[in-house]
Amino acid sequence: MEHVERESMDYDVVIVGAGPAGLSAAIRLKQLDPDLSVVVLEKGSEVGAHILSGAVLDPGALTRLIPDWKEKGAPIRTEVTSDSFVVLGEKGSMRVPNWPMPRLMSNHGNYIVSLGNVCRWLAEQAEELGVEVFPGMAASALVMEGVAPDGSDGAQDADGADPVDTADLKVGDNSRLAGGRVVGVVAGEMGLNPDGTPGPSYEPGMELRGKYVFIAEGVRGSLAKQLIEGFDLSEGHEPQKFGIGLKEIWEVDPDKHRPGQVVHTMGWPLGKNAGGGSFIYHAEDNQVYVGFVVHLNYENPYLNPYMEFQRFKHHPMIAHLLEGGKRVAYGARAISEGGWQSIPKLTVPGAVLLGCSAGLVNVPRIKGTHNAIQSGMHAAEAAVAAIAAGRSGDELVEYEDALRSGPVADDLKRVRNVKPAWSRTGMIGSLVLGGTDMWFASLFKRNILRTWKHGKTDAAATGKAEKFKPIDYPRPDGKLSFDRLTNVAFSFTNHEESQPSHLKLKDPTVPIRVNLPDYAEPAQRYCPAAVYEVVEDASAPEGARFVINFQNCVHCKTCDIKDPSQNIVWTTPQGGDGPNYPNM
Repeated sequence: MEHVERESMDYDVVIVGAGPAGLSAAIRLKQLDPDLSVVVLEKGSEVGAHILSGAVLDPGALTRLIPDWKEKGAPIRTEVTSDSFVVLGEKGSMRVPNWPMPRLMSNHGNYIVSLGNVCRWLAEQAEELGVEVFPGMAASALVMEGVAPDGSDGAQDADGADPVDTADLKVGDNSRLAGGRVVGVVAGEMGLNPDGTPGPSYEPGMELRGKYVFIAEGVRGSLAKQLIEGFDLSEGHEPQKFGIGLKEIWEVDPDKHRPGQVVHTMGWPLGKNAGGGSFIYHAEDNQVYVGFVVHLNYENPYLNPYMEFQRFKHHPMIAHLLEGGKRVAYGARAISEGGWQSIPKLTVPGAVLLGCSAGLVNVPRIKGTHNAIQSGMHAAEAAVAAIAAGRSGDELVEYEDALRSGPVADDLKRVRNVKPAWSRTGMIGSLVLGGTDMWFASLFKRNILRTWKHGKTDAAATGKAEKFKPIDYPRPDGKLSFDRLTNVAFSFTNHEESQPSHLKLKDPTVPIRVNLPDYAEPAQRYCPAAVYEVVEDASAPEGARFVINFQNCVHCKTCDIKDPSQNIVWTTPQGGDGPNYPNM
């Protein structure tokens, strides 16, 4: 599509993403300087519509941001009353005692929450302070200065170049960004035809420009990915690692409901096929959050994380809890798991990465919200000081310094070796080695294992199909377990079908020509929403076609992460589309 001329609006700070990081940043900005103009852009139909997390909330960072959150009516009411770890076998289970675990693993004083509802409340707090919050406004491109607008080599002088938005770049080509400066984002573009040309109801969107732009899209966001690749922000750091988290909300028999009960499991059904585990959180109103996490560095391309989750619910311990209840919601989301050693450089001229865009999840604690909030506060404090000093569009190095030396660093350094220990030695090795390392770090402020590396990306970890056998999964029974399309209906996902697919292929021939013979095309299985299909077609050159049902997409980003050829690029659809999670 030819370059589009757009209207623009100027702000002091533009924030992409109304999750805990973006909203906390907005609140802190206005707390420090009420006169700043701040806008938050959210691609979901409403704040919280695309938020999915466990979630057990450590309220420490929130208390630093809003000390009187209880008095202000935050939807944070179900305090953890019991906390247990269980290792599952196919038929039985064994509880792991809590006493050998470091104190940092305790959930005492934490709360079971719907993070979507917490974000809705945070948005209300931000708006009361004068922040403009725009849901249904997908930020689809960066606005850059100092980037060559055509195919010429090298960037133009940042002070003399006309702004270029990254919608003009070829899909997957971010190499020309280096040397440029972020001055804003494009948001609100709608009405494109399937071929990408403007349709009869086309709206070009606007350029929202800021002295600084905060990227808080969550895991594997499209703009964050452009910056990380374009500015080579991961150089000198370990590759980011990921898991896929799948979650259902169940209304259970009141006699089985234990408000505040937290259970985490490891072991069956994954065994040696993959790392991962589950969570079972008893929330309020007889609801139980049932979740399952699979580490995406698994080798067997026949593994299906969604079907592992469905099989898990038939374990006697889980089935007993769910029988007589009903599932009321479903969703899936990628989780950043690389930890301390995988955090990329967080600043580029004019922009910073926050929260899960930066990869701040504490894997053994299964928590990231507290670090997301803290990162938003650090970024806001750095931006306020910079703007007061007359700066704009430069690198907020003070933000990164604060994050790498403050509470986030303290939280993540102590657990830095748990994930690589699991990848190298398995579940038992991780419990022993990772646990010992966490204890040592908690007592002596340093890791006895120093810093272990992750090695391959999750995509590169995928093995060739010829080395593995297909996995025969039990058929869903429609009571405890469900097929993917049935469950996707409980994510309340909707996409306008006349728009271009937001799931782009760098090379359309790769799925059938490469991935099918080499990897049995794993996109058919790793996607938790049945987006990808291989359909036999005698008229096709290879005898089969790769079909993308983008309407089903729940925005988990697994395809962008796990595709062994790194051929799939997740981009944002038009604003308001995607899942509409009620209480995730």
